[in-house]
Amino acid sequence: MYGSIVVGTDGSETAAEAVRRAADLAKSAGARIHLVSAYRPLSGVKVAGQTPDASVAGPRTEVESVLTKTAGALRAAQVEVEVYARAGDPADAILDVADEQQADLIVVGSKGMTGTRRFLLGSVPNKISHHAPCSVMIVRTD
Repeated sequence: MYGSIVVGTDGSETAAEAVRRAADLAKSAGARIHLVSAYRPLSGVKVAGQTPDASVAGPRTEVESVLTKTAGALRAAQVEVEVYARAGDPADAILDVADEQQADLIVVGSKGMTGTRRFLLGSVPNKISHHAPCSVMIVRTD
C-alpha cells in the first residue's frame, strides 16, 4: 500500500493535523514518513567584513526546531521518520522530497491562502495536487 509518505509541516495546528493523519497511515502500513519543512533564507544579513552572528536564530534554525519536535513525537509513536529542512517554496520542497524518495503518498492540510491571494499566488495543497509524482491526500483542517 504505502511504504513512503511525505508530509509537510510548519508547526501550525493545521500541519499538525496532517502529520497526525500521516502517522496513522504510516503505523497501519509500516511506512516511513519523510517530514519536510521549508524556510526563506535570510538575505542581506552579512555586514561588510563580518560573518553573521551564529547565535542569531534564523529561519533555518526555527524550521529545524519544528522538525526536531515533530519527529520526536512521531518516533515516540513508533513511526520511522526522516527530516528535511529545505530553503524555498514549501510546495516545491515537499514535491522535491516526494520525487527524491519515490514517495507513494503526500499528505497536506487543506488550510492555506484564501480569496484572491489563493488565485494570484496559489496554495500549497493546490500546487502539490497538480504537480505531485504520487497520490495526494488533502486533510480537511478547517
